[in-house]
Amino acid sequence: MNYFKQTILLLFVFSTQISVAQNSGYDKLGMQAMMKGDYKGAVGQLEKADTKSPNNANVLKMLGYSYFQCGDFENSIATYSRLIVLKPSDYSAYYYRGKARQNIANDPKESLSQMRDNFYQSAIKDFTKAIELNGEEDTQLLQNRALAYKDYGIYKSYKIKKSTEKAAVVALFNNSIADFQKVLVVQPLRKDIISLIDYVKAQISSLK
Repeated sequence: MNYFKQTILLLFVFSTQISVAQNSGYDKLGMQAMMKGDYKGAVGQLEKADTKSPNNANVLKMLGYSYFQCGDFENSIATYSRLIVLKPSDYSAYYYRGKARQNIANDPKESLSQMRDNFYQSAIKDFTKAIELNGEEDTQLLQNRALAYKDYGIYKSYKIKKSTEKAAVVALFNNSIADFQKVLVVQPLRKDIISLIDYVKAQISSLK
């Protein structure tokens, strides 16, 4: 489990422990399943908790995350969207909704061409909002937006038919590089990020 996932889980525990301690129902069982890594079991319990308390932000946060871990990205998006209505300042909701949208966009089997375009754009907007809320020092958020720009640029590069479309693709790749470089400012020894920058630059060169 990477650091970011660990942090999110700890936030779940701290944000829900008081309310859960007072409630021995489905939300408590769902949290227990999550902590064991049983996200499918967590979904089953948390869906019941959501039915009983449809506007419970803690339940929605755990349910959205559990859907995400199960690969049910559409339900994860819908759940995080509901959470954002209740807690518009929760950056992690935008982060995971963006991740879910990006995962759908990257799987052509899951969406039609126009839908993929919309999912990429929405993912980038979600990562941008998460960065706005949590600050540019969060390298995990910057890295994921950089990856979204890269993936969107690659997707768009296959559809280039005129110079204006080429310019738009180059802009996406440049945005990706800019975010990766911001990560390097904080973590200058990230060889994986350096390799990704070289890869994106190569994509730009291939367009010429």
